[in-house]
Amino acid sequence: MFLRVARHTNNLEAIENFYVDVLGFEQLGGFQNHNNYDGLFIGKSGLDWHFEFTQSDSKAKLNFDEEDVIVLYPKTISDYNDLINKLIHHNISTITAINPFWNENGKMILDPDGYRIVISPLKAVISEI
Repeated sequence: MFLRVARHTNNLEAIENFYVDVLGFEQLGGFQNHNNYDGLFIGKSGLDWHFEFTQSDSKAKLNFDEEDVIVLYPKTISDYNDLINKLIHHNISTITAINPFWNENGKMILDPDGYRIVISPLKAVISEI
């Protein structure tokens, strides 16, 4: 089974910069003017999932609450530390999660649309073998 998480946005360029330049994902593909939609596929090569972000003349309604979270688990502690340092370098502030578990086990940030993302070291190993 493959997984695509599709989301409409009002600022495709800001989303691309955030997910590629800051979080380190890859632009896997995209499309322009497909039934009046532009879009990007963002993820990591060789995985069975990716994000699809679309933009059109229709404004995104961005309906979510403070409990809606994407959780990213870097593979190694080094990857986790590198990602946290990138957040600092890009002046991306952490926020307090409603669920205290995420405050104890990661760092919560907002993407350009205001969706919450947790970067958690819980599944990270000390080093790759």
